[in-house]
Formats: sequence, structure tokens, C-alpha cells
Amino acid sequence: MRFRPCIDIHQGKVKQIVGETLQADASKVVENFVSERGAEDYASLYKEDGLTGGHIIMLGAGNLEAALSALRAYPGGLQIGGGITADNAAEYLREGASHVIVTSYVFRDGRLHRDNLRRIVEEVGKERLVLDLSCKERDGKWYVVTNQWTTFSDLEVNEETVRELESYCDEFLIHAVDVEGKREGVQEKLAAKLAEWTRIPATYAGGARSIADLERFRELTGGKLDITIGSALDIFGGALPYREVVTYCEKSQSR
Repeated sequence: MRFRPCIDIHQGKVKQIVGETLQADASKVVENFVSERGAEDYASLYKEDGLTGGHIIMLGAGNLEAALSALRAYPGGLQIGGGITADNAAEYLREGASHVIVTSYVFRDGRLHRDNLRRIVEEVGKERLVLDLSCKERDGKWYVVTNQWTTFSDLEVNEETVRELESYCDEFLIHAVDVEGKREGVQEKLAAKLAEWTRIPATYAGGARSIADLERFRELTGGKLDITIGSALDIFGGALPYREVVTYCEKSQSR
């Protein structure tokens, strides 16, 4: 199990927000943390600690300059997502992203746009693409949600759909929408199922708040999934020491 660091950028600043509140009306966004440090500072920290496979997410417009500063601070060390399309993806790779992360370009208006998925694979290659699956539970099943997590798609996340999507991408980034940003613990049922279904690298995001949560996550997944933590970390205003997380995950890889 690897720790995958994150840099979420909103209105040009590094922030941690409750994802379900990210709407067109900015006044309704719930911010857990707004950093005084630039995105490049976090990228440099992750580079110094040898952390690879982390991600930058641009939450809306006005974040390009900050995102590029982070890519340039850690070339080849970070993935990037937020507004990625087949038309602009290659540019982010040239700017130093290891992968591009795709969400709304392929999941839009409640359905999977396979033509767009095939197009971006043709543009950047399967080996440089990460698919972001934002999963929300309904009636005991998980579905990809779209439109800033407000619309259920018709795509159920299960073994069959995971197998299909794996043929298009190098990794998954999977948000547990019901717990993301709330520091209430991981979505255990989803984490266990993802470990059962996935055969390519996959990073889980949502709810982790303590070393005990990491231990439980590793137990549930057999160390098969990686994890990212945002709001709970002390570098983002939380109580969980970033350094402890890095050390714990490093040790878990040697077990």
C-alpha cells in the first residue's frame, strides 16, 4: 500500500473542501482548509520525500497557473486532473505530468461517453491515462456520479465495468463520495470490493483520518489499493501528522 499525496486547487489556492458542496454557487462550498502555501511548495515536499503517483486536481477555472507551478516543481512525479480533454491532455504531459486524470470528459450527463474515452486514449495512450471514478452508494450498489457529484450515472461500478474500463487506462483514482472530505473513516464495503475487482493500480480517496484507519484499510484491501488523504493531514489543517502517514505506508510496503 502506497500513500499517494494530493494537491487540490480551487480559485488558485491549495484547499481541502467537502467535494459534494462544490457547486456553481461558490458561496455554498464548504472549505475545510485554505493554505497560505503555493501548490509548488507541496509538490516540492512530495518530491523531497520521494512520493510518486500523487495527483493535482484543478477544481474549476482559474487554477492553471498554480497547477503548472506544481508540475514544474516536480516533473514526472504528479498526475493532473480537472477539465482534461483529448484536446488539451497532451499539453499537460509536456508540462511534466506523469498522467492525465479524466472525469467529466468521459462521464457526463449521467452516462459514459465511450467515444470520448477512445479519443483520449488515442491522443495520449492508455499508459498515461487515469480514470477517476467517483462512486456513490444507492440501494446497496455503487454508481459513478457526475455533474459535481450531483447526478447518478447509469454506470454501476462492479467487477464487469471495472474490467471493461481497465482496458482503457493505466490506473484508477476512486473517490468514495459519501465520505470524501468528512473525516469519518473509509467506506469499508467499497474499499473491500475495489480490492477484489481491480487488477491495475488503484488509489482510494475518502474519509481516512488516522493511522488506525490506514491499518483497517490495509486489512480490508490486503494492501492491494493505494490511498490518498487530504483534510485529515496536518499539512492541510488536520490532526493526522503527514510524516506519520509517510512512515507508516513506507513500512507497510516492506511487510
